[in-house]
Amino acid sequence: MQIQGQIVDIQNKRIYSGEITVENGKIISITEKNHQVKTYIMPGFIDAHIHIESSMLVPSEFAKIAVLHGTVATISDPHEVANVLGSAGVYYMIENSKKVPLKFHFGAPSCVPATSFESAGAIIDSDEIKTLLASPDIHYLAEMMNYPGVLFNDDEVLKKIKWAKHFNKPVDGHAPGLRGEPLKKYISAGIYTDHECFTFEEAEEKLRLGMKVIIREGSAAKNFEALIDLLHENYENMMFCSDDKHPDDLIESHINALCARAVAKGIDVFKILQAACVNPVNHYKMNVGLLKENDAADFIVVEDLIDFKVLQTYINGQLIAENGESFVQHVPFETPNNFKINFKEISDFKVSGKGSKIRVIEALEGQLITYEFHHSSLIVDGKIVSDTENDILKMAVVNRYENTKPAIAFIRNFELKKGAIASSVAHDCHNIVVVGTSDEEICNAVNLIIKNKGGVCAVNNTESKILPLPVAGIMSDKNGWEAAKLYEEIDAMAKELGSNLKAPFMTLSFMALLVIPDLKLSDKGLFSGKTFSFVDLEVV
Repeated sequence: MQIQGQIVDIQNKRIYSGEITVENGKIISITEKNHQVKTYIMPGFIDAHIHIESSMLVPSEFAKIAVLHGTVATISDPHEVANVLGSAGVYYMIENSKKVPLKFHFGAPSCVPATSFESAGAIIDSDEIKTLLASPDIHYLAEMMNYPGVLFNDDEVLKKIKWAKHFNKPVDGHAPGLRGEPLKKYISAGIYTDHECFTFEEAEEKLRLGMKVIIREGSAAKNFEALIDLLHENYENMMFCSDDKHPDDLIESHINALCARAVAKGIDVFKILQAACVNPVNHYKMNVGLLKENDAADFIVVEDLIDFKVLQTYINGQLIAENGESFVQHVPFETPNNFKINFKEISDFKVSGKGSKIRVIEALEGQLITYEFHHSSLIVDGKIVSDTENDILKMAVVNRYENTKPAIAFIRNFELKKGAIASSVAHDCHNIVVVGTSDEEICNAVNLIIKNKGGVCAVNNTESKILPLPVAGIMSDKNGWEAAKLYEEIDAMAKELGSNLKAPFMTLSFMALLVIPDLKLSDKGLFSGKTFSFVDLEVV
């Protein structure tokens, strides 16, 4: 195969008219040649940190959509499915991904469960991490979220890092807000990336100390605007990622959109493409071609270097997508799961109150962090109930692995005026998380999730909508377009119920994520990220 176009040579920072010859999936020659083809040929995009499960799609279905946006490879942390199914879930993702051309590079999940303050479906200890890292299908130790464990020399944490070093595989970081001496100790353990920077100053310090900073723009968490100006001077040590991206957002765009936004900011296109295409390959030693002779023929054809409209995507010399049509074929897959609980009663969600103030979780648009504030409780018949007038809504987390009493809290900024929304996509242990205006609606939403053994749903009186997620309770058995359509309908219903959040279900899914401060709720209780301990609902 021969293909002509304007060759984008990122390494040498030049663009020239040329021709690429491909044989047996490899580039055998790239020659300068005069012709009239104006489209650009460049290396493919790489998502440098993503949980495929957050797209609610299995890898083979994710690939169908991602290649339309010029994505040829991912650095994928199967942390979500591992919390439900253990190592079996990791191998499930790997085997499914091998059936499609997109080059998934999976890591060994380092924190399953993320903390001891919540109930997961599995535990992956350092011995199991050793087994995973020994596999050629595992390319790195995935994000070390237990940064307190690193700082306080937790034996199991340090053993996991030791095994990554033993197998010469990189260790991903996760250290939101970590600065100064604690940050230096975290880095000295051998952790060299972070996608959790909140501010310009935090990312700048991490870069200065030798970390690679990954700009994240997902469906909920976003730091592109805060960090993008660092790319001017730090382009050799930065990358782009999605982290968590819902199916409707994936259909719209992927890493290509971040490149377009960076160009609009006036950043040099070669610096942008260094971060989007080259740096992940070099850092993670990926088996992805970079548009060089003898490389794998992984490249894309784009209309221009402004909007990065993708015309063609090639992986190993095979045309995988063209003009909005994906050629990735459907492959059959199984639907392993782990749901072990009975239906709940309305009484399970009632909580007594003394009429004092309560701790309230303040959810923030576009952020994983929350704030804690205190507010007077609304008491009816001795029970604390949702206060829709002040947007103080009841929230619950229900253990899906065994029958226990739901944990109860209250939350602001979901703004529901009626009904309830619930999800079994609830980082990191993927228990059921629900927010609602009454105990009855909350119970109905939870039971709809239990009935389907996973899903995201919205309910209001007799009306209900659900996207079933039968694969581990976090992934659909449908293709991306079908899943996205159902998700959009449920998202729209959540907004009809009153929510003004851009992505209410994505925000909801992080309200049980204890490793991101400040105030969160696990199935075991209300948890402070500041003190890393449980706290009471009522304030004394």
